[in-house]
Amino acid sequence: MPAFDDSDLGVQPLPLLSPVKSKDINPLSRVTSHGSQNSHGGSSLTIPGDSHPHDAIEVPATRSSISDAQAYMHTLSLSPSMKERRGSRNSFGASLPIPRSKRQSRLSSVHHADGRPTRPGMPPIQPTRELLAAQAQDLAGDKAKAAKDMAFVFDIDGVLVHGDRPIAQGRRVLEILNGANELGIRIPHIFLTNGSGKPERARVDQLRRILQSPIAVDQFIQSHTPMRALAEYYGTVLVVGGEGYRCREVAELYGFRDVVVPNDIVAWDPSIAPYRVFGAEERASSRPRDFANTNIDAILVFSDSRDYATDMQIIVDLLRSEDGRLGTVAKDPVAQRIPIYFSQGDLLCPTEHPTPRMSQGAFRIGLEAMYKALTGVDLERVVYGKPELATYKYADEVIAGWMEQIHNDERLPRNIYMIGDNPASDIIGGNMYGWNTCLVRTGVYQGEGNDDQNPASFGVFENVLEAVQAACRKELGDNFKFEFDERINPVLHGNGVSAIE
Repeated sequence: MPAFDDSDLGVQPLPLLSPVKSKDINPLSRVTSHGSQNSHGGSSLTIPGDSHPHDAIEVPATRSSISDAQAYMHTLSLSPSMKERRGSRNSFGASLPIPRSKRQSRLSSVHHADGRPTRPGMPPIQPTRELLAAQAQDLAGDKAKAAKDMAFVFDIDGVLVHGDRPIAQGRRVLEILNGANELGIRIPHIFLTNGSGKPERARVDQLRRILQSPIAVDQFIQSHTPMRALAEYYGTVLVVGGEGYRCREVAELYGFRDVVVPNDIVAWDPSIAPYRVFGAEERASSRPRDFANTNIDAILVFSDSRDYATDMQIIVDLLRSEDGRLGTVAKDPVAQRIPIYFSQGDLLCPTEHPTPRMSQGAFRIGLEAMYKALTGVDLERVVYGKPELATYKYADEVIAGWMEQIHNDERLPRNIYMIGDNPASDIIGGNMYGWNTCLVRTGVYQGEGNDDQNPASFGVFENVLEAVQAACRKELGDNFKFEFDERINPVLHGNGVSAIE
């Protein structure tokens, strides 16, 4: 099965995550001082930092930091003088920081509103179903062990839901993985989406309502979740995208100390966006300041822009400014350019509309083309999200943490299945990371047979239920049943002897 190797990354061999406890994993490299060379070699880019150590892992970037605009552009008027491109000051390019430690919140995926009876000094009373499931697992020791050695990673939009509308088979899949199977066992699974724009808890609550299934924050990764690590590197940041002020809330939850959004800038100087109608309610909820005397350290595009014209204008102004100060134009915009990060690169996203809609990747490509038309040089930027290697390494941490919660065994299962609808992100990323990939036809992909450019390694399925059932039968046997029969008395099975190994 295809996998990342050092030649793909353009770096020297580095230690990768392996099926061990995540707390034993060492960071791949460290930032030691401002402007230090990236230890991954071969890059002129410098990365930010200071004398204190950072609690983040730097993962080699698999995607070039140079813009993709050229392939989408026709003849553009370029500036007459094209200086040799240099690495952006204070910018990541050959590495992407991701959080080193597991998520701070440790939630159970099953909540009991009325609580359970407790007995002082005694373990909690287990419901009859849990006792029967434990006995069934004891009697089928090998099969139970195999069930704990597999895991599923789900894309969300186009696989489980279309916007706020559930895909019918998605709810059934989560029932099976949460115990509606012959062993009554919980099969590990997490959610890995290029969706964004809300705090993780809010998105999980929304997903619970749509799918009517228990889902924990600790199972959930959005495109900007790994960007939490950037809070250690930058002070004042511009956060772009999303509805209202949700992305400011997300950034502040991540630990960013000073978060600016485009509305703050428009409230300070409405002329910066001449076509924007800025209402009294927006003005009242914004945080204007004197941005002519404020240095913005980095630009973070967390989610899809709701106002392309305003957001692009402000971003381009900052990219061409002196050290991120609005109202200035740098004499050498390449040398003084502040870094810009995008949470994901998908060109299209499935929604309730019959055909997929443009996503953050379309905004990025338009911005890259605009920047090159104005400056004559390619925009240097960093893109997180699928299929970026950093996202999959972070998923390893989340899977191992979830294994600890449901099976008290913090490790990576041997057989991981990625189920997605987008060959250009879900499938190519899973293939390169060595996961088993399943392509479904309920979202972006609608083709016949497998995708020509990025074929799924495990196959193409009509929907997510067919994919999960096929994977379970492969790992657990063709006769594996997707129902739990509470009428069965495990003591009467076989020789009536527990099969605990």
